[in-house]
Amino acid sequence: MEDIYFPDRYLITSALPYANGPLHLGHLAGAYLSADAYARFQRLMGKDILYVCGSDEYGAAISMKARQENVRPIDIVDKYHEQIKESFDRIGVKFDIYHRTTADIHAETSQGFFRDLYKKGEFEELTTEQYFDEEAGVFLADRYIKGTCPKCGYPEAYGDQCESCGASLSAQELIDPVSVLTNSAPTLRSTTHWYLPLDKNEEWLREWIQHGVLEGQKQHDPDLWKNHVVGQCMSWIDQGLQPRSMTRDLDWGVNVPEEIPGSKGKKLYVWMDAPIGYISATRQWAKDHGADWEKYWKDKGTELIHFIGKDNIVFHCLIFPAILKIHGDYILPKNVPANQFLNLEGQKLSTSKGWAVWVHEYLDELPGKEDVLRYVLYKNMPEQRDAEFTWKGWQEANNNELVNNLGNFINRVVVLTNKYYDGVVPSFDPDLEFTGSGNSDMPIWHDTEMLDLFDRLDAYGNAIRKYEFRSALRTIMEISSAGNIILQANEPWKLIKEDEETVKAVMNCSLQYAAALSMILDPFLPFTSSKLRKILRLPALKGEGELVEMMGALAEGEALIPEGHQIGDPIHLFERIGDEVVEEQVEKLKSRAASKSETDQIEVNEPSQPALPQKPEITFDDFQKLDLRVAKIIEASRIEKADKLLKISLDTGGEIRTVVSGIAQQYDPEAIIGQQVVYVSNLAPRKLRGVLSQGMILMAEDSQGKLAFVSPGNDISPGSIVR
Repeated sequence: MEDIYFPDRYLITSALPYANGPLHLGHLAGAYLSADAYARFQRLMGKDILYVCGSDEYGAAISMKARQENVRPIDIVDKYHEQIKESFDRIGVKFDIYHRTTADIHAETSQGFFRDLYKKGEFEELTTEQYFDEEAGVFLADRYIKGTCPKCGYPEAYGDQCESCGASLSAQELIDPVSVLTNSAPTLRSTTHWYLPLDKNEEWLREWIQHGVLEGQKQHDPDLWKNHVVGQCMSWIDQGLQPRSMTRDLDWGVNVPEEIPGSKGKKLYVWMDAPIGYISATRQWAKDHGADWEKYWKDKGTELIHFIGKDNIVFHCLIFPAILKIHGDYILPKNVPANQFLNLEGQKLSTSKGWAVWVHEYLDELPGKEDVLRYVLYKNMPEQRDAEFTWKGWQEANNNELVNNLGNFINRVVVLTNKYYDGVVPSFDPDLEFTGSGNSDMPIWHDTEMLDLFDRLDAYGNAIRKYEFRSALRTIMEISSAGNIILQANEPWKLIKEDEETVKAVMNCSLQYAAALSMILDPFLPFTSSKLRKILRLPALKGEGELVEMMGALAEGEALIPEGHQIGDPIHLFERIGDEVVEEQVEKLKSRAASKSETDQIEVNEPSQPALPQKPEITFDDFQKLDLRVAKIIEASRIEKADKLLKISLDTGGEIRTVVSGIAQQYDPEAIIGQQVVYVSNLAPRKLRGVLSQGMILMAEDSQGKLAFVSPGNDISPGSIVR
């Protein structure tokens, strides 16, 4: 095993996702699956691990989403925080805490940072010219300004970044800027903010990034930092760092501490408050568990690792480390293994263009295939360069690798063990050489195979420690392939008739491989790992150093699954995926993108939405059968274990009726109390999730699936008939 330094503990973070939309595959491939595998592996190695994350709930993106949907920012973040948290849980990303930046402890923590830096005199108070929307009467945050990119000519660049060429920009660099609020040309006005003097920190940042040295002491191995991470940071440093504003003129965010003169109406810049969300999440976790949060942030025995996408490199490698060092006492990241971007079906993934695969939709539509997605994303993880996800590649990886290799090996081992030994791990002569049945001209020794397994497991662990997850996954599949070769070379299904003793050795060896796989799969395919351990009747993994124990057993020549152990019945780990599934998903992706494109075009030229397909024609008599009436919502609550359903009580003007409505993902129950609605009063009652629904509320739905109440207005009494 390589001589590798092992710290006392690890603090692992993943970039806080914006709570203004659902998770997509690019998110998983960028910052979360790599961190999850790393954390799971280190837990299996018996390390003190804290893996923190949470929703980033402030910033211009949240406010923009709220304006688009005509709701409050808190409504947006409440909705998407829960959806994102649930998606992570369902796909198997195992945080120690998933927090949120709207929590009181976060405001307290981030304001405390700002206050301390202010008292130390570390900020520069500068008055500058910034864009102001005269019609809306507000200063415009970077994301509220669009224009032509001066670097590549892309006409829809934002005031902080061009999403076409990836260049970081300032709003005043844009050509022909316009406000996204009113589509008018903004004017420049003077405003005062507090700036972090990055230019004064340039020297130590250069030495730390490039050589891993801080104040004469080695902090990290620069060879383990990815080239594109170091390259992007050095590009910024070589151009000369500039003071960076740490506050904004916004109506949604963490307030600048009110005791600071001039703080009224000022909010913390998102890249001042968001990374501090890692600290506030740690504090909340410690509070919940009676632990000491400071040892994870201030003890030099802790290794801090930020898992992010490449668009967050500068903030995690320059700005946040500068804030931490200026504040004092805090450790700096040991590594920032940023991944590059994931493309989708030959195109750049774009939520604005509808070219995305949403995680919650995948989980809803393809149940039981969580690990298929994880496998494909690890296999194609954009560790050093942009990678691509295709539905055809997803199908082929499942059918050719998971089914034919891993699934086939496990199934054959379990089936044969049950067939020959009633599911009991056979004992064998350890000195027996088994030579195969004609498919191999090389003798195979049980001990040799186990030593080979140890070496492969050692390579697997070293790959993860170097953040080479694709390599570690390949090693898993190589171990499975080696198991298949052992079986194929010896053909126990033939050899059983002439050499039972050799078959016992072959099957015992194969079961040892299966037991090893059941553990090392956990960081990558946790659902499969759990299923396999149940098949082998091995104890569930707790992440308490089990891999260390297994490696120790292998080193001592001990069995991973003992002779005489009873395993369970065979169950297929994976199922083949047909072409029709791929065709359906590709068509859905293309249809959504086409619909989005049409909608965007119409929104530019016309005030209306695109027309939706009409249902078959009906007669007036058909319409007359409907009894449409006005009602008022007086109570509403969520239905347990039904993500889309609300239980609603209606005042119908003469009685109280209960209806069940599938609007829970777009409306919070407390937000619709008092809403006037139109409902079908003569719809036959039926039970939905155990609740008797006595009618149906009418909703308007646009081409993007957005719902709105069909409301007659508050001046119409409940019980009134709609004709």
